[in-house]
Amino acid sequence: MLTPSYHSAQLALDLAGVFVFALSGGLVAVKKGFDLFGVLVLAVAAALGGGILRDVLIGDVPPVGISDWRLLTAAALGGLVTFVYHPGVERISRLVRALDAVGLAAFAVAGSLKAVSFGVPPIASVLVGVTTAVGGGVIRDLLAGQVPEVLRRELYAVPATVGSVVVVVAGELGALSDWVLWGAVALVFGLRIVAVRLDLNAPRPLRTTGTST
Repeated sequence: MLTPSYHSAQLALDLAGVFVFALSGGLVAVKKGFDLFGVLVLAVAAALGGGILRDVLIGDVPPVGISDWRLLTAAALGGLVTFVYHPGVERISRLVRALDAVGLAAFAVAGSLKAVSFGVPPIASVLVGVTTAVGGGVIRDLLAGQVPEVLRRELYAVPATVGSVVVVVAGELGALSDWVLWGAVALVFGLRIVAVRLDLNAPRPLRTTGTST
């Protein structure tokens, strides 16, 4: 279980990730022409989906995403902000992309930290961290009827994996601290922003020319 020394860090990471992913989910819904209910559904799915998957995987039920009013409020608030102010949000797309990177970093670290705290084996803890980071976005995109961004955008899951590995290794070495956690957040954020700026992608299959026989 989470120790008191990490509880505040866990909550801060969860709240940050929930709010910024709610903004991204709401923006996708607005672009698809959804009504208020649809915007809120996509915002909540993006914001809480990864955390719910995390908690189910590690056996922490009911998931905090549906039992903690603070997370539910943050998700709903992010959806409402996007619904009301979406023209402004669309105009600051670079900021939204940066916020998305913040959410990715916060959830990757929060997910792996919670898995480590629950005694989950190292490799599984890394996978839980990555699932937490990308799960909400996958659910959001499937509900919106589009290919999940994790499969088609610049390096996305890779930075989350790196951050999760840092947390898990630090946990195995008994070196977990607030500095390590926030350093991992900064690392994931930095890698994601660099990938966006330089348009870095994972290798793709080579396209062949000519006709098949």
